[in-house]
Amino acid sequence: MHPRNISQKIQAALSDTPVVLLNGARQTGKSTLTQWLMEKGYPATYFNLDNVSTLATALNDPTHFTENLQGPTILDEIQRTPNLFLAIKEAVDKNRRAGQFLLTGSANVLLLPTLSDSLAGRMEIINLWPLSQGEIQGTKEFFIDALFSEKLTLPTHSRLTREELIQKIIFGGYPEVLTRQSEDRRYAWFDSYITTILQRDVRDIANIDGLMQLPRLLTLLATRASHLFNLAEISRISGIAQTTLSRYFAVLQTIFLIYTIPAYSNNLGKRLTKSSKLYFCDTGLSTHLLGITFSRLQHEPDLLGPLLENFVANELKKQLSWNKTHAELFHYRTTNGQEVDFILENKAGFAIGIEVKSSATLSEKDFKGLKHLSETLDDKLIRGILLYTGQQTLSFGKNLYAIPIGLLWEKN
Repeated sequence: MHPRNISQKIQAALSDTPVVLLNGARQTGKSTLTQWLMEKGYPATYFNLDNVSTLATALNDPTHFTENLQGPTILDEIQRTPNLFLAIKEAVDKNRRAGQFLLTGSANVLLLPTLSDSLAGRMEIINLWPLSQGEIQGTKEFFIDALFSEKLTLPTHSRLTREELIQKIIFGGYPEVLTRQSEDRRYAWFDSYITTILQRDVRDIANIDGLMQLPRLLTLLATRASHLFNLAEISRISGIAQTTLSRYFAVLQTIFLIYTIPAYSNNLGKRLTKSSKLYFCDTGLSTHLLGITFSRLQHEPDLLGPLLENFVANELKKQLSWNKTHAELFHYRTTNGQEVDFILENKAGFAIGIEVKSSATLSEKDFKGLKHLSETLDDKLIRGILLYTGQQTLSFGKNLYAIPIGLLWEKN
């Protein structure tokens, strides 16, 4: 098992919260992580709701099912029985003790229309992403904490080569994929993964027609990753009505295949675009959908930019789940075309601007967006960071730095 960097966070939540929900896509390692927690001393009984008998019992009489549970309980794949949430609420209200339930879900149960109670005040929600680059190599990354620190302290050199970076983008972070060195075997895994999720999970959580349209839509969305999400444009290209498309899009978000990053505002009004940007939760999945191989990325450099931005977005989202800095992730774009790929804003309103470049060589013009952001936010912008595919950390003026992408996870 790869060490998961949110393990301590889960253990802390179980020590003082009655219900902990571990949310994440299928095959990200939720079941493996719950088994590890049991080995480390969490005294729970484990039930897998993918098991036909267990599922039937829970569906038939949720209250009776929970009343017969003895001690702490792990309920794996809770999205299959949303009616259990009311029974869990009743059990918790009768005996409010910490660590009573550890739930895992391969769909965001808070977005399910059949969920009648959110367990507000009784449940802590923790997201499990595909493996981060640090988790893959057995380290815990604190890049975001470093950016917000009073003095930026990072290595001056990254060992990561461009070829290694491309390979990381192609592989993504699903644990099973990392064990498959053959391109054909990775293709087979992703193909089966998509088919299984769209045929089983979507049917379980959404009463929708046109399931045959979803694979084609998913591929279309992969071509729009790292771009502003334009519902009208996608509707026109796909031939799917906007109302139906909105439902499909919500389902794909619910099963953790895609997500959006909202636009930054900071009370700047109409000068900023309000559209969110679209990203895939795993670049291995998106490259599979697009038919992009290692060889293509090496020989068609124009393909690398959007994938690299998506890759960085995913690493930042993963690290936000365990770094001590409480921050939110935005994108920045003005109506006259000034843009910065990402803004991290902490609770005090201070921000870090992050631009991503697929080039290994840089010039002053590459900092145009970050300089504009610095002028706009003034002393609220702590630093402007340009992540690039070179190997040296460089200064480009006051609080402006070019940092190798490898330092997102390489140990300080």
